[in-house]
Amino acid sequence: MPAVTADTLTLSHLAPAEGRARTVKSVSKGPQAHEGDGFPVTRAFAGISYQDLDPFIHMDQMGEVEYAPYEPRGTSWHPHRGFETFTYMIDGTFQHQDSHGGGGTIQDGATQYMTAGSGVLHIETPTDALVMAGGIFHGIQLWINLPAAKKMSDPAYQSLEGGDVKLISSQDGGALIRVLAGDIGGHVGPGKSQTPMTIAHITLAPGASVSIPWNPEFNALAYTLAGAGRAGEDGPGTNSAPISTGVMAVFGAGDRVVITADQVQDSRHNALEIFLLGGQPIKETVVAYGPFVMNSKEQIIQAMEDYQYGRFGQIPDNALQPFHHRHN
Repeated sequence: MPAVTADTLTLSHLAPAEGRARTVKSVSKGPQAHEGDGFPVTRAFAGISYQDLDPFIHMDQMGEVEYAPYEPRGTSWHPHRGFETFTYMIDGTFQHQDSHGGGGTIQDGATQYMTAGSGVLHIETPTDALVMAGGIFHGIQLWINLPAAKKMSDPAYQSLEGGDVKLISSQDGGALIRVLAGDIGGHVGPGKSQTPMTIAHITLAPGASVSIPWNPEFNALAYTLAGAGRAGEDGPGTNSAPISTGVMAVFGAGDRVVITADQVQDSRHNALEIFLLGGQPIKETVVAYGPFVMNSKEQIIQAMEDYQYGRFGQIPDNALQPFHHRHN
């Protein structure tokens, strides 16, 4: 169950969306993997062309997993350059610290942006309390590309609590829309990114449908966090496709995005949970190598050299470390 919920009947309602519904170009199911010191992730963008993803680079669904005591794991200190990270904690708790003074606890529907820019070292790891007690852990980490002109910008950090999120509902109250960043029908989320984009987490009750106005200049991607339903709208010049947990739907051009929940959902969630995102394509050459996202091979080599020579900053004194490193 997402940490941020609300009575949809008391919220501002989304105005009717106008224009052409976006067709569904493709659906794909992300493979399972393990990140950092061993926490399970779903690679949501696997097999999707960068032309459909631009300006996004990489996305992991972290969990959803119910940890036993002493099972939770995080990442060790590592570098980034050339993009922004966006971390959204749906359930559970993560800690962040970086070499440029950013840091804090991400929990209960909170989000954080880290602009890696010219280079940063950072760590994300569960809190001691979560490690020792166990519990649910569920979130999203998204990498957002920076245009060439901003790749070497100064690093920055932005922390937003769950209560900062803009909450709206569909006209019939069947869908709760959490606007995390950008604009949906004039309702603006708190996140401020270098690259224009919109991100929302939508919960649809069984059988509910929602038509969401979407900037026609943005791409549109809908990832199913949990549940089952259909992406798109059937009609002249458009189509729909079935979606379920772990499936990414890629939309074509249009003015609105339509999502519908099946009448029957699994008993654990009893809802369709969608992570909806889109942004202004940058349309530049991308050369990515591990934690570096640049525009040329030469820039990647320079990033590796700068990291090796300590030009990304230093790990702070008394730095945060993964739990099992601190308590051998």
